[in-house]
Amino acid sequence: MVQQEVKKKMRIYGTVAVLAAMVLISMIFVFGSTPSLSPLTNLPVASAMKTFSDEADLRNYLVSNTQGTPNYAGGPLDSKFFGESSRDGALPTFGGVPSLAGPSAESASGGNSYSTTNIQVAGVDEADHVKNDGSYLYVASNDYTNNQNYVYILKADPQDPRIISKILLDNNIYLAGMYLSQDSSKLIVIGSEYQVYALDVLAPAEAMIYPYRSEVKTFVNVYDVSDKINPTLARNFTLSGSYFNSRMIGDYVYAVVSQPAYVLQNNVLPLPRVYAETAVSEVAPSKIYYSDTANFSDLANNYFTYTTFVGLNVKDNSEKLTNMTILMGGASTMYVSLDNIYVTYPTWSESGEFTSIYRISVNKDALAFETKGSVAGYLLNQYSMDEYNGNFRLATTSQNQQSSNNVYILNMNLTIVGKLENLAITERIYSARFMGNKAYIVTFRQTDPFYIIDLSNPSLPRVAGELKIPGYSSYLHMYDENHVIGLGMENSTAKLSLFDVTNVNSPTEIARYIVQGDYTSSDALYEPKAFMFDKTKELLTIPVSITQYGLIGGVGIVPPNGKEIGIAPLQGGYWQGAYVFRLTLSGFELQGGITHQENTSQQYYYGDYNQNVNRALFIGNTLYTVSNEKVKLNSLTDLTQIAEINLK
Repeated sequence: MVQQEVKKKMRIYGTVAVLAAMVLISMIFVFGSTPSLSPLTNLPVASAMKTFSDEADLRNYLVSNTQGTPNYAGGPLDSKFFGESSRDGALPTFGGVPSLAGPSAESASGGNSYSTTNIQVAGVDEADHVKNDGSYLYVASNDYTNNQNYVYILKADPQDPRIISKILLDNNIYLAGMYLSQDSSKLIVIGSEYQVYALDVLAPAEAMIYPYRSEVKTFVNVYDVSDKINPTLARNFTLSGSYFNSRMIGDYVYAVVSQPAYVLQNNVLPLPRVYAETAVSEVAPSKIYYSDTANFSDLANNYFTYTTFVGLNVKDNSEKLTNMTILMGGASTMYVSLDNIYVTYPTWSESGEFTSIYRISVNKDALAFETKGSVAGYLLNQYSMDEYNGNFRLATTSQNQQSSNNVYILNMNLTIVGKLENLAITERIYSARFMGNKAYIVTFRQTDPFYIIDLSNPSLPRVAGELKIPGYSSYLHMYDENHVIGLGMENSTAKLSLFDVTNVNSPTEIARYIVQGDYTSSDALYEPKAFMFDKTKELLTIPVSITQYGLIGGVGIVPPNGKEIGIAPLQGGYWQGAYVFRLTLSGFELQGGITHQENTSQQYYYGDYNQNVNRALFIGNTLYTVSNEKVKLNSLTDLTQIAEINLK
């Protein structure tokens, strides 16, 4: 399909293709030529920002602070679309908590509880390709054969599970995920759309087509799904640039989009655009915020992006789209509270690498730039950040001849009010989680130091306790206020840990579970939305992959209770599916596994990507596992299969 589209538009876009190729060559993300220092002593101070007076002012700023080449490498979806690396599960795209946020259970209209998306902050929803309202499932699936995307609405009733309707999306897109309004009447689908141009550089007889990435746009489609059988497109808009991240608070969806900022050789200055139905508007330079100084020491590698923030009321079509744009470096990580959006990106000064932070306040349709600040080092992911009691907290890693780690507490002006630096010399942060007056941080080199950081005095954070165990945890999840679940690796196997942090000065690992096999892993290691835990149901489910090169005790891989629920004995080969645990303070009890793979009993060392289980959820006493190809329904009582829905 892509090549057919390329051939059709080859003559039309020949000139643009040459330009696109030039842009592609230059779009390489550069962090700098020297390693960062730890800690930095001359960080840029927090500041307000200005706007440009006109187009000439913006053009002069870019020419003065860069060499005219956009080094921005694109958003998280771009590399997935062009490289399809998401099929390998290779790209972590994550994105504390003032309360115990997570895949909470809510009540459906029929009285059954149901799980929702695993989120970081209570009340701040995150995009995912599966949503659940207790009666229906909304599942985004991609047909890689035809390069088409679909959104399915499924009736979840175990007595009559089936596809109710299907929404076909355009070709050449990559979905970021979906949101569902609180009353389940609106389904919001977000992603990036790619126009692939090509240039036939050889003679027709040789017929070699070289595709170049070119125009990238981010779309937001709002579907009215009040009638589940007949969903209709109620509203949509498109932004120039690459999708970076998004959140939903109440009835408002907030999306962040970035595109490279540069001046072309013919002095043309591309500006961000908003496409709303039939109208196209360009963001005026007088509406673009920027910092007084670029704060880069390496002019050759300096680059900027237009990072645009938009807010949309998904329930009221008469309310106009709100947007604002900031000229900054490439957006890297985002944290969102109920009142603020924090966007960070790594950059550097003469003394080393640091993280720039922008705070944008949000209140329904009001977006306002508030301030800019910075801290030493770089962030791992969104879980390395948190807003609590009027402060913004971060955990970073700095690198020089040896690495070290830091915890910073900033006020709402993004001025540092407290810090703990040079933690765990020679190691780096593998996971972090903030909870109230504490931060839980895992660093790693050869062992897994699990740290509890006391943040009760914001001006003087301190290490309260430390535990060293083999391996590491790459995702931390609160079990309750006194216990933390860790998911990570030990040697070449996936590992679950349960930490008792009741005594902050002496944390202990009270339970652990190793997924047996020559090499085992889980998508939830780098995608927290694949982690499903409900304390009331004592239920923990994660996707698991197992590669085995020989016999395990001569009987294959089975749960410890001897039942082979969805798990075929593996005597050399590959198994992928969902592991279902009963989790209490007594430990992890494997109930069984559910696979969608069809060739696990054969001598394969890989599976069908489309049959990889990537999400699990529940409604009442039914567990639903989701892959790109199907949805399975199993009883939570004994995991027996109830039904199967093919997504074709």
